[in-house]
Amino acid sequence: MFHSFFPQPKLFFTSLVVWTAVCIAIWYTVGVDAGIALGFSPLPEGQEPPIDLRFFLTPDNLWFYIFFVVCTLAFGAFWKIKARHHPWTNWSIWGSALIIFSTYFGVQVYVAINNWRRPFGDLLQNALTGKPGITDENFYSLMLIFCQIAFLSMFVSILTDFFVSHYVFRWRTAMNDFYMSKWEKVRHIEGASQRVQEDTMRFANILEGLGVSLINAVMTLIAFLPILFALSSYVSTLPIFGAVPHALFWLALLWSIFGTGLLAIVGIKLPGLQFRNQRVEAAYRKELVYGEDHADRAQPITVQELFANVRRNYFRMYFHYLYFNVARYFYVQADSLFVTFMLVPTIVAGKITYGIYQQILTAFGQVSNSFQYLVNSWTTIIELLSIHKRLRAFEAAIEDEPLPSIDQRFMERQGNEQVPIEED
Repeated sequence: MFHSFFPQPKLFFTSLVVWTAVCIAIWYTVGVDAGIALGFSPLPEGQEPPIDLRFFLTPDNLWFYIFFVVCTLAFGAFWKIKARHHPWTNWSIWGSALIIFSTYFGVQVYVAINNWRRPFGDLLQNALTGKPGITDENFYSLMLIFCQIAFLSMFVSILTDFFVSHYVFRWRTAMNDFYMSKWEKVRHIEGASQRVQEDTMRFANILEGLGVSLINAVMTLIAFLPILFALSSYVSTLPIFGAVPHALFWLALLWSIFGTGLLAIVGIKLPGLQFRNQRVEAAYRKELVYGEDHADRAQPITVQELFANVRRNYFRMYFHYLYFNVARYFYVQADSLFVTFMLVPTIVAGKITYGIYQQILTAFGQVSNSFQYLVNSWTTIIELLSIHKRLRAFEAAIEDEPLPSIDQRFMERQGNEQVPIEED
Protein backbone atom coordinates (compact mmCIF):
# COMPACT_ATOMS: atom_id res chain seq x y z
CA MET A 1 0.00 0.00 0.00
CA PHE A 2 2.78 2.44 0.86
CA HIS A 3 5.99 1.05 -0.60
CA SER A 4 4.48 1.15 -4.09
CA PHE A 5 4.25 4.96 -3.86
CA PHE A 6 6.75 6.06 -1.20
CA PRO A 7 10.44 5.07 -1.19
CA GLN A 8 11.26 2.84 1.79
CA PRO A 9 8.10 3.97 3.62
CA LYS A 10 9.13 3.01 7.17
CA LEU A 11 12.40 4.91 6.90
CA PHE A 12 10.76 7.70 4.87
CA PHE A 13 8.01 8.46 7.38
CA THR A 14 10.32 8.02 10.36
CA SER A 15 12.78 10.48 8.86
CA LEU A 16 9.89 12.83 8.05
CA VAL A 17 8.74 12.86 11.67
CA VAL A 18 12.30 13.38 12.94
CA TRP A 19 13.05 16.12 10.41
CA THR A 20 9.76 17.86 11.20
CA ALA A 21 10.60 17.81 14.92
CA VAL A 22 14.08 19.21 14.17
CA CYS A 23 12.63 21.99 12.01
CA ILE A 24 10.05 22.91 14.66
CA ALA A 25 12.80 23.01 17.30
CA ILE A 26 14.94 25.23 15.07
CA TRP A 27 12.01 27.55 14.40
CA TYR A 28 11.13 28.04 18.06
CA THR A 29 14.74 28.37 19.26
CA VAL A 30 16.71 30.33 16.68
CA GLY A 31 14.32 30.62 13.73
CA VAL A 32 12.52 33.77 14.82
CA ASP A 33 15.77 35.51 15.81
CA ALA A 34 17.31 34.59 12.46
CA GLY A 35 14.31 36.13 10.73
CA ILE A 36 14.73 39.34 12.71
CA ALA A 37 18.43 39.44 11.79
CA LEU A 38 17.44 39.11 8.13
CA GLY A 39 14.89 41.92 8.41
CA PHE A 40 11.72 39.85 8.91
CA SER A 41 10.69 41.39 12.22
CA PRO A 42 7.40 40.29 13.83
CA LEU A 43 4.73 42.80 14.77
CA PRO A 44 5.48 44.86 17.91
CA GLU A 45 4.00 43.42 21.09
CA GLY A 46 0.45 44.66 21.62
CA GLN A 47 -0.11 45.57 17.97
CA GLU A 48 -3.03 43.73 16.41
CA PRO A 49 -2.26 41.92 13.11
CA PRO A 50 -3.85 43.26 9.91
CA ILE A 51 -7.36 41.98 9.29
CA ASP A 52 -7.16 42.21 5.49
CA LEU A 53 -4.98 40.49 2.87
CA ARG A 54 -1.89 42.22 4.23
CA PHE A 55 -1.95 39.62 7.01
CA PHE A 56 -0.50 37.04 4.60
CA LEU A 57 2.40 39.35 3.73
CA THR A 58 3.52 40.38 7.20
CA PRO A 59 7.30 39.94 7.68
CA ASP A 60 6.95 37.04 10.13
CA ASN A 61 4.63 35.16 7.77
CA LEU A 62 6.96 35.74 4.81
CA TRP A 63 9.88 34.46 6.87
CA PHE A 64 7.95 31.30 7.76
CA TYR A 65 7.19 30.65 4.07
CA ILE A 66 10.91 30.92 3.27
CA PHE A 67 11.83 28.70 6.22
CA PHE A 68 9.30 26.04 5.15
CA VAL A 69 10.56 26.01 1.56
CA VAL A 70 14.22 25.66 2.65
CA CYS A 71 13.42 22.77 5.03
CA THR A 72 11.30 21.05 2.38
CA LEU A 73 13.98 21.37 -0.29
CA ALA A 74 16.60 19.90 2.04
CA PHE A 75 14.42 16.89 2.93
CA GLY A 76 13.21 16.37 -0.63
CA ALA A 77 16.68 16.61 -2.16
CA PHE A 78 18.01 13.99 0.27
CA TRP A 79 15.27 11.49 -0.61
CA LYS A 80 15.39 12.33 -4.30
CA ILE A 81 19.06 11.29 -4.34
CA LYS A 82 18.59 8.29 -2.04
CA ALA A 83 15.59 6.92 -3.98
CA ARG A 84 16.51 8.08 -7.45
CA HIS A 85 15.31 4.80 -9.00
CA HIS A 86 11.87 4.88 -7.41
CA PRO A 87 9.30 5.77 -10.13
CA TRP A 88 6.96 7.86 -7.95
CA THR A 89 9.31 10.14 -5.99
CA ASN A 90 8.18 13.34 -7.73
CA TRP A 91 4.60 12.80 -6.65
CA SER A 92 5.23 11.21 -3.26
CA ILE A 93 7.86 13.73 -2.10
CA TRP A 94 7.21 17.04 -3.85
CA GLY A 95 3.47 16.42 -4.14
CA SER A 96 3.22 15.75 -0.41
CA ALA A 97 5.18 18.93 0.35
CA LEU A 98 2.86 21.02 -1.84
CA ILE A 99 -0.21 19.57 -0.11
CA ILE A 100 1.25 20.32 3.33
CA PHE A 101 2.05 23.92 2.39
CA SER A 102 -1.34 24.59 0.76
CA THR A 103 -3.05 23.11 3.82
CA TYR A 104 -1.04 25.39 6.09
CA PHE A 105 -1.98 28.37 3.94
CA GLY A 106 -5.64 27.35 4.25
CA VAL A 107 -5.26 27.36 8.03
CA GLN A 108 -3.78 30.85 7.81
CA VAL A 109 -7.01 31.90 6.12
CA TYR A 110 -8.91 30.78 9.23
CA VAL A 111 -6.49 32.79 11.37
CA ALA A 112 -7.14 35.87 9.23
CA ILE A 113 -10.90 35.40 9.57
CA ASN A 114 -10.50 34.98 13.34
CA ASN A 115 -8.61 38.28 13.46
CA TRP A 116 -11.47 39.86 11.53
CA ARG A 117 -14.11 38.62 13.98
CA ARG A 118 -13.07 40.90 16.85
CA PRO A 119 -13.56 44.29 15.11
CA PHE A 120 -16.71 43.09 13.40
CA GLY A 121 -18.17 41.63 16.61
CA ASP A 122 -17.34 44.76 18.59
CA LEU A 123 -18.82 46.96 15.86
CA LEU A 124 -21.98 44.85 15.89
CA GLN A 125 -22.23 45.07 19.68
CA ASN A 126 -21.78 48.85 19.64
CA ALA A 127 -24.40 49.24 16.93
CA LEU A 128 -26.94 47.08 18.77
CA THR A 129 -26.43 49.03 22.01
CA GLY A 130 -27.00 52.33 20.17
CA LYS A 131 -23.55 53.88 20.48
CA PRO A 132 -23.20 56.98 18.25
CA GLY A 133 -20.82 57.40 15.32
CA ILE A 134 -21.46 54.05 13.63
CA THR A 135 -22.28 54.21 9.92
CA ASP A 136 -23.27 51.81 7.17
CA GLU A 137 -19.81 52.20 5.65
CA ASN A 138 -18.21 50.75 8.78
CA PHE A 139 -20.08 47.49 8.21
CA TYR A 140 -19.66 47.45 4.44
CA SER A 141 -15.89 47.99 4.63
CA LEU A 142 -15.47 45.06 7.05
CA MET A 143 -17.72 42.87 4.89
CA LEU A 144 -15.61 43.74 1.84
CA ILE A 145 -12.48 42.62 3.71
CA PHE A 146 -14.20 39.34 4.58
CA CYS A 147 -15.11 38.81 0.92
CA GLN A 148 -11.47 39.33 -0.11
CA ILE A 149 -10.29 36.70 2.37
CA ALA A 150 -13.11 34.33 1.40
CA PHE A 151 -12.34 34.58 -2.32
CA LEU A 152 -8.66 33.89 -1.66
CA SER A 153 -9.69 30.89 0.42
CA MET A 154 -11.93 29.60 -2.37
CA PHE A 155 -9.17 29.96 -4.95
CA VAL A 156 -6.60 28.08 -2.84
CA SER A 157 -9.09 25.37 -1.83
CA ILE A 158 -10.20 24.69 -5.40
CA LEU A 159 -6.62 24.36 -6.66
CA THR A 160 -5.65 22.21 -3.67
CA ASP A 161 -8.60 19.86 -4.14
CA PHE A 162 -7.77 19.53 -7.84
CA PHE A 163 -4.14 18.68 -7.12
CA VAL A 164 -4.97 16.29 -4.27
CA SER A 165 -7.35 14.37 -6.53
CA HIS A 166 -4.54 13.80 -9.06
CA TYR A 167 -2.10 12.98 -6.25
CA VAL A 168 -4.38 10.30 -4.82
CA PHE A 169 -5.08 8.78 -8.23
CA ARG A 170 -1.32 8.49 -8.80
CA TRP A 171 -1.13 6.62 -5.49
CA ARG A 172 -3.89 4.29 -6.64
CA THR A 173 -2.05 3.81 -9.94
CA ALA A 174 1.13 2.89 -8.08
CA MET A 175 -0.73 0.30 -5.98
CA ASN A 176 -2.52 -1.09 -9.02
CA ASP A 177 0.70 -1.43 -11.04
CA PHE A 178 2.50 -3.09 -8.12
CA TYR A 179 -0.23 -5.62 -7.33
CA MET A 180 -0.76 -6.52 -10.98
CA SER A 181 2.98 -7.12 -11.39
CA LYS A 182 2.60 -9.75 -8.63
CA TRP A 183 -0.71 -11.14 -9.90
CA GLU A 184 0.40 -14.76 -10.05
CA LYS A 185 1.17 -14.67 -6.33
CA VAL A 186 -2.10 -13.05 -5.25
CA ARG A 187 -4.68 -14.36 -7.70
CA HIS A 188 -5.59 -17.26 -5.40
CA ILE A 189 -6.61 -14.89 -2.57
CA GLU A 190 -10.37 -14.72 -2.20
CA GLY A 191 -11.76 -11.64 -3.93
CA ALA A 192 -8.39 -10.81 -5.53
CA SER A 193 -9.97 -8.87 -8.38
CA GLN A 194 -12.10 -6.86 -5.95
CA ARG A 195 -9.09 -6.02 -3.82
CA VAL A 196 -7.08 -4.76 -6.78
CA GLN A 197 -9.91 -2.78 -8.34
CA GLU A 198 -12.22 -1.71 -5.52
CA ASP A 199 -10.11 -1.79 -2.37
CA THR A 200 -7.25 0.21 -3.88
CA MET A 201 -9.80 2.76 -5.12
CA ARG A 202 -11.47 3.03 -1.71
CA PHE A 203 -8.12 3.11 0.08
CA ALA A 204 -6.98 6.01 -2.08
CA ASN A 205 -10.26 7.91 -1.76
CA ILE A 206 -10.41 7.52 2.01
CA LEU A 207 -6.79 8.60 2.40
CA GLU A 208 -7.56 11.69 0.33
CA GLY A 209 -9.95 12.83 3.04
CA LEU A 210 -8.20 11.47 6.11
CA GLY A 211 -4.70 12.54 5.05
CA VAL A 212 -5.64 16.12 4.27
CA SER A 213 -7.73 16.29 7.45
CA LEU A 214 -4.79 15.08 9.53
CA ILE A 215 -2.42 17.62 8.00
CA ASN A 216 -5.04 20.32 8.51
CA ALA A 217 -5.45 19.30 12.16
CA VAL A 218 -1.70 19.53 12.82
CA MET A 219 -1.36 22.86 11.02
CA THR A 220 -4.38 24.24 12.86
CA LEU A 221 -2.80 23.38 16.19
CA ILE A 222 0.42 25.12 15.18
CA ALA A 223 -1.48 28.25 14.10
CA PHE A 224 -4.20 28.49 16.76
CA LEU A 225 -2.52 27.30 19.96
CA PRO A 226 -0.62 30.61 20.39
CA ILE A 227 -3.89 32.47 19.74
CA LEU A 228 -5.68 30.37 22.36
CA PHE A 229 -2.88 31.03 24.85
CA ALA A 230 -3.21 34.77 24.25
CA LEU A 231 -7.00 34.72 24.57
CA SER A 232 -6.70 32.82 27.87
CA SER A 233 -5.64 36.10 29.47
CA TYR A 234 -9.30 37.19 29.36
CA VAL A 235 -10.50 34.04 31.18
CA SER A 236 -9.37 34.04 34.81
CA THR A 237 -12.05 31.85 36.43
CA LEU A 238 -13.79 28.64 35.41
CA PRO A 239 -16.88 26.99 36.88
CA ILE A 240 -16.00 24.20 39.33
CA PHE A 241 -12.21 24.55 38.77
CA GLY A 242 -11.78 28.19 39.77
CA ALA A 243 -8.65 30.02 38.62
CA VAL A 244 -6.62 28.05 36.05
CA PRO A 245 -3.60 29.47 34.12
CA HIS A 246 -4.01 29.20 30.35
CA ALA A 247 -7.51 27.86 30.97
CA LEU A 248 -8.70 27.74 27.37
CA PHE A 249 -5.77 25.61 26.26
CA TRP A 250 -6.22 23.04 29.02
CA LEU A 251 -9.97 22.92 28.46
CA ALA A 252 -9.49 22.17 24.76
CA LEU A 253 -6.89 19.50 25.49
CA LEU A 254 -8.76 17.66 28.26
CA TRP A 255 -12.16 17.82 26.54
CA SER A 256 -10.71 16.44 23.32
CA ILE A 257 -8.84 13.63 25.11
CA PHE A 258 -12.09 12.68 26.84
CA GLY A 259 -14.02 12.51 23.55
CA THR A 260 -11.30 10.61 21.72
CA GLY A 261 -10.93 8.06 24.51
CA LEU A 262 -14.69 7.61 24.84
CA LEU A 263 -15.25 6.82 21.16
CA ALA A 264 -12.11 4.68 20.88
CA ILE A 265 -13.37 2.47 23.71
CA VAL A 266 -16.98 2.12 22.61
CA GLY A 267 -15.99 1.62 18.95
CA ILE A 268 -13.26 -0.97 19.47
CA LYS A 269 -15.24 -3.81 17.84
CA LEU A 270 -16.26 -1.93 14.71
CA PRO A 271 -13.15 -2.38 12.49
CA GLY A 272 -13.33 -6.17 12.73
CA LEU A 273 -17.05 -6.16 11.99
CA GLN A 274 -16.54 -3.94 8.95
CA PHE A 275 -13.86 -6.31 7.68
CA ARG A 276 -16.03 -9.38 8.17
CA ASN A 277 -18.87 -7.57 6.45
CA GLN A 278 -16.73 -7.13 3.34
CA ARG A 279 -15.83 -10.81 3.44
CA VAL A 280 -19.38 -12.19 3.68
CA GLU A 281 -20.59 -9.74 1.03
CA ALA A 282 -17.73 -10.84 -1.25
CA ALA A 283 -18.59 -14.52 -0.68
CA TYR A 284 -22.26 -13.92 -1.52
CA ARG A 285 -21.41 -11.86 -4.62
CA LYS A 286 -18.84 -14.41 -5.81
CA GLU A 287 -21.33 -17.28 -5.68
CA LEU A 288 -23.88 -15.27 -7.64
CA VAL A 289 -21.24 -14.50 -10.28
CA TYR A 290 -20.41 -18.21 -10.59
CA GLY A 291 -24.13 -18.89 -10.95
CA GLU A 292 -24.26 -16.76 -14.08
CA ASP A 293 -21.98 -19.18 -15.93
CA HIS A 294 -22.51 -22.52 -14.17
CA ALA A 295 -25.91 -24.12 -13.63
CA ASP A 296 -24.71 -26.09 -10.61
CA ARG A 297 -23.66 -22.93 -8.73
CA ALA A 298 -25.76 -20.39 -6.80
CA GLN A 299 -28.20 -23.08 -5.69
CA PRO A 300 -30.97 -21.87 -3.34
CA ILE A 301 -29.59 -23.64 -0.26
CA THR A 302 -26.06 -22.31 -0.83
CA VAL A 303 -27.24 -18.78 -1.59
CA GLN A 304 -29.56 -18.82 1.41
CA GLU A 305 -26.71 -19.84 3.69
CA LEU A 306 -24.38 -17.16 2.31
CA PHE A 307 -27.05 -14.47 2.62
CA ALA A 308 -27.73 -15.62 6.19
CA ASN A 309 -24.06 -14.84 6.92
CA VAL A 310 -24.56 -11.38 5.42
CA ARG A 311 -27.65 -10.77 7.52
CA ARG A 312 -26.02 -12.05 10.73
CA ASN A 313 -23.03 -9.73 10.33
CA TYR A 314 -25.20 -6.71 9.50
CA PHE A 315 -27.31 -7.29 12.61
CA ARG A 316 -24.13 -7.43 14.69
CA MET A 317 -22.99 -4.15 13.17
CA TYR A 318 -26.37 -2.49 13.84
CA PHE A 319 -26.16 -3.47 17.51
CA HIS A 320 -22.60 -2.23 18.02
CA TYR A 321 -23.25 1.00 16.09
CA LEU A 322 -26.29 1.60 18.30
CA TYR A 323 -24.33 2.20 21.50
CA PHE A 324 -21.43 3.77 19.55
CA ASN A 325 -23.80 6.42 18.16
CA VAL A 326 -25.31 7.01 21.60
CA ALA A 327 -21.84 7.92 22.91
CA ARG A 328 -20.92 9.85 19.77
CA TYR A 329 -24.03 12.05 19.63
CA PHE A 330 -23.95 12.62 23.38
CA TYR A 331 -20.44 14.02 23.03
CA VAL A 332 -21.28 16.12 19.95
CA GLN A 333 -24.28 17.74 21.65
CA ALA A 334 -22.34 18.42 24.84
CA ASP A 335 -19.50 19.89 22.78
CA SER A 336 -21.78 22.59 21.35
CA LEU A 337 -22.33 24.10 24.83
CA PHE A 338 -19.11 23.19 26.61
CA VAL A 339 -17.02 26.32 25.97
CA THR A 340 -19.94 28.72 26.58
CA PHE A 341 -20.67 26.95 29.89
CA MET A 342 -17.05 27.40 30.93
CA LEU A 343 -17.12 31.09 29.95
CA VAL A 344 -20.20 31.98 32.01
CA PRO A 345 -18.25 33.55 34.95
CA THR A 346 -16.16 35.59 32.51
CA ILE A 347 -19.23 36.76 30.58
CA VAL A 348 -21.15 37.69 33.75
CA ALA A 349 -18.15 39.63 35.05
CA GLY A 350 -18.11 41.64 31.79
CA LYS A 351 -14.45 40.87 31.10
CA ILE A 352 -14.88 40.27 27.38
CA THR A 353 -16.67 41.97 24.52
CA TYR A 354 -18.80 40.20 21.95
CA GLY A 355 -15.93 40.37 19.46
CA ILE A 356 -13.52 38.68 21.88
CA TYR A 357 -16.21 36.08 22.66
CA GLN A 358 -16.44 35.28 18.94
CA GLN A 359 -12.65 34.99 18.72
CA ILE A 360 -12.59 32.60 21.68
CA LEU A 361 -15.35 30.43 20.19
CA THR A 362 -13.53 30.21 16.85
CA ALA A 363 -10.05 29.57 18.28
CA PHE A 364 -11.33 27.05 20.84
CA GLY A 365 -13.37 25.30 18.16
CA GLN A 366 -10.38 25.09 15.80
CA VAL A 367 -8.03 23.72 18.49
CA SER A 368 -10.54 21.28 19.98
CA ASN A 369 -11.55 20.01 16.53
CA SER A 370 -7.90 19.40 15.74
CA PHE A 371 -7.43 17.47 18.97
CA GLN A 372 -10.66 15.63 18.15
CA TYR A 373 -9.33 14.33 14.84
CA LEU A 374 -10.06 10.73 15.86
CA VAL A 375 -13.53 11.67 17.06
CA ASN A 376 -14.45 13.40 13.81
CA SER A 377 -12.90 10.74 11.59
CA TRP A 378 -13.55 7.59 13.59
CA THR A 379 -16.12 5.95 11.29
CA THR A 380 -13.92 6.67 8.25
CA ILE A 381 -10.86 5.31 10.07
CA ILE A 382 -12.83 2.14 10.82
CA GLU A 383 -13.54 1.67 7.12
CA LEU A 384 -9.89 2.34 6.26
CA LEU A 385 -8.71 -0.23 8.81
CA SER A 386 -11.01 -2.86 7.33
CA ILE A 387 -9.66 -2.18 3.83
CA HIS A 388 -6.11 -2.26 5.19
CA LYS A 389 -6.76 -5.74 6.60
CA ARG A 390 -7.89 -6.98 3.20
CA LEU A 391 -4.88 -5.54 1.38
CA ARG A 392 -2.53 -6.98 4.01
CA ALA A 393 -3.38 -10.42 2.61
CA PHE A 394 -1.89 -9.24 -0.69
CA GLU A 395 1.20 -8.00 1.08
CA ALA A 396 1.61 -11.38 2.82
CA ALA A 397 1.17 -13.37 -0.39
CA ILE A 398 3.63 -11.18 -2.30
CA GLU A 399 6.28 -11.57 0.40
CA ASP A 400 5.61 -15.34 0.77
CA GLU A 401 4.43 -14.89 4.34
CA PRO A 402 1.48 -16.66 6.03
CA LEU A 403 -1.85 -14.98 5.41
CA PRO A 404 -3.23 -12.84 8.24
CA SER A 405 -5.05 -14.96 10.81
CA ILE A 406 -8.45 -13.59 9.92
CA ASP A 407 -7.94 -14.67 6.29
CA GLN A 408 -6.89 -18.14 7.41
CA ARG A 409 -9.97 -18.47 9.59
CA PHE A 410 -12.19 -17.42 6.71
CA MET A 411 -10.70 -19.90 4.24
CA GLU A 412 -11.09 -23.58 3.61
CA ARG A 413 -9.69 -25.38 0.64
CA GLN A 414 -11.96 -27.01 -1.90
CA GLY A 415 -9.71 -28.26 -4.69
CA ASN A 416 -8.08 -25.23 -6.27
CA GLU A 417 -10.80 -22.93 -4.94
CA GLN A 418 -10.79 -20.83 -1.79
CA VAL A 419 -14.22 -20.51 -0.15
CA PRO A 420 -14.96 -18.06 2.65
CA ILE A 421 -16.60 -19.57 5.71
CA GLU A 422 -18.47 -17.98 8.59
CA GLU A 423 -16.64 -16.91 11.72
CA ASP A 424 -18.21 -16.67 15.16
